[in-house]
Amino acid sequence: MAAKLKITLHRSPIGYEQSQRETVRSLGFKKLQQTVVHDDNAVIRGMVHKVRHMVRVEIFDVAEGDEG
Repeated sequence: MAAKLKITLHRSPIGYEQSQRETVRSLGFKKLQQTVVHDDNAVIRGMVHKVRHMVRVEIFDVAEGDEG
């Protein structure tokens, strides 16, 4: 089973450091309350850790044949 992260932006990046705003953008967010799904790996976990005060994260497993 492959793990995925379901990440939701619940706070605006306005007023935070430029690097944090760029991280939010790199995760694929364009507006508040948007949800994106990423593979669970060290790079994405590091990005989420940097902006953990702005996002909510759920971990779920996907069967190998059901990805997509």
